[in-house]
Amino acid sequence: MNTGKIKKLVRDRGFGFISDTDGREVFFHQNALVDVKFDALNEDQAVSYDVEKSDKGLRAVNVHLA
Repeated sequence: MNTGKIKKLVRDRGFGFISDTDGREVFFHQNALVDVKFDALNEDQAVSYDVEKSDKGLRAVNVHLA
């Protein structure tokens, strides 16, 4: 499992980006959240997640608050 912080939230579209410990940005969609509501998230909040490849690049799945 990877760790990082929420870098940016696009609330009206239901997605955001996580900055991982290596400085990479990873996309996530609100459907990838586990046990937390998208509206409850804030930028700079610590999260843990798994990464999978999609046709558009890396995507975070199984996103949990750390």
